[in-house]
Formats: sequence, C-alpha cells, structure tokens
Amino acid sequence: MADDKKQPIVIKKIVKGGGHHGGAWKVAYADFVTAMMAFFLLLWLLGISDEAMRGGISDMFKNPSPLIGPGGASTSMIKLGGTREMPHGEGETPTKKSENDPHDETPSEEEAEKAKEKIVLDQLLTKLKETIENSEMLKDFKDQLLLELMPEGLRIQILDKEKRPMFSSGSEKLKPYTRVILHELAKTIAKNAPNKISITGHTDTSVFGKGIIEYETVDGEVLRKQYSNWELSGDRANAARRELIKGGMPIKQIGRVVGLASTVLFDKKNPRSPINRRISIIVMTKATVNSIVQNEGKIEPKHGIAVTPAPAVKH
Repeated sequence: MADDKKQPIVIKKIVKGGGHHGGAWKVAYADFVTAMMAFFLLLWLLGISDEAMRGGISDMFKNPSPLIGPGGASTSMIKLGGTREMPHGEGETPTKKSENDPHDETPSEEEAEKAKEKIVLDQLLTKLKETIENSEMLKDFKDQLLLELMPEGLRIQILDKEKRPMFSSGSEKLKPYTRVILHELAKTIAKNAPNKISITGHTDTSVFGKGIIEYETVDGEVLRKQYSNWELSGDRANAARRELIKGGMPIKQIGRVVGLASTVLFDKKNPRSPINRRISIIVMTKATVNSIVQNEGKIEPKHGIAVTPAPAVKH
C-alpha cells in the first residue's frame, strides 16, 4: 500500500494541430490597400486642380498654420477668427499685433491697388485669348498675334509675315485685314481695361533704295522726301493709333506713340526677318505711366544739383 502511494501521477495534455496561424498579414494588407487608395485619391486631386491651387497646397505644407478658422489662419488654440497673436509663454496674456506694427501683414493701399490692377490685366488677357480663338475674322491671324504679361503691363504684338504683311511695303498704309485686327483689339481693350496704352512701331534693318519715298497729297500731287526707318516706324505706330480709335478706343486712353525703327529686333539672329516688322501695344500699369511721365520730364542733374521730376499722373 505504501508503494502505491509513492507512485507519481502523470497528466497527459493533447495539443491538436491545425487552426489559425495569426492575423498579422491581414492588418498589413489592410494598411497597403488604404495607402494605395490615398495615393490614387491624391493623383485624382492633382489632376483636377489648376496650377494656382497646387501652388497654394504646396505653400500650405511648407508653412502650415496651426489652425484655420472662418477668417483665415490663427495661432490661437481657442479663437479661430483669423487674428494672429504674438508668441507668449506660460502665464503671459496673448496680445494682438499693434496696428502700427511694421510687420503687420495687412497689405498697403498701394499693394492693394497693384493686386487689383493685376486682376484686371489677367482678365483682359483671358478676354483677348477668347476673342482671338472665337472670332472668325481673327482665326487666320493667330500666329501673328503674341500676348504676354510683363512688369510694364500686358503686351500685344502684331507681327508681319512673309506673305501677309501688315502694311504696304515702305509705307504706313494698313492692309484691310490689319484694320480688322486693330478694331477687334480696340473693342476688347476698351471694354475690359481703362488703362492707358503705349503703341510702338518697329522695322527690320532693310533700308530704302536711296532713302527716298514718294507721298501723294489730297490734291494728287506727288511729293518726294528723305525717309528712313525712323519715320516709317513712327508713321506706322500713328496709323495703328488712328485705327484703334476708329475701332472704339477712347482718345484719352492713348498714353504714348513711339517709333523705334530697327533698334529693338524681335529676331536678332535674322535682322531682316519679317517678324521684326511689328506693332507693339502695351496696356500699361499705372506705375509704368507714372514712370514715363517722371522720366520724360526729368532733366539730368549738373554739378550735383538734382531737378525735381514732374508729379505723377493720377487716374
């Protein structure tokens, strides 16, 4: 009996095989699918957004604001009205920026005026493109019309073409289709922008046979006079001015008419190329107009004595 009590008791546990091997792979797969969905969503958003929107998104990631409220960005964790507050430490009461703070982000009156003017020129550029694209009268001249936004304003260049010149050879007489182009431009500019314009005539480097050109007067008399590309470019610019006015542009909107001969070539490698013969129209910014008035009325100082420039023109 004693031996029976000392005998050890053995307990057997049977572990059954099979069953699940774990769910870690499911979590990883779900993360992968979510990431791919986010990636394709990002591609779709980039595809439907324009360049300005993409630039704004990029700026937001470069300079993120802590919170965005109804009035814009705010560093306050409570107020979401868009008022930026000065940095403060523990126990300090946050204070708003002073109205006279030089770092105040509120744009000045001059900056606001420039921003407003840029919008006008951007809209005019869009309208001119639409006019050129949709007008039956202008569709054949698309390759002769160049539009470009510059610091001075919106520039419109009308170029000569080998078999489609704007003027009669060696003359300021406009071709019929050139009149149509100028009339369409005049209507669009006058309707969408009150800015003053500058008109500049350009020629290539070709010269007349003997520097002589004939003019016919109203009475039918033929006059001969010395003539050069300087006279020609100036006469063509004035011919364009008269045609723009006929097309509906107010006379007061004309700010400057200039002839530059061949001093500013479009194609410098080919000085005699037809595209160097052109009319350039700039819808000027107010800053450009003021600069012209000041510089034209300024006398070079002598012996260190400065001359006060003419006052700026206010529209």
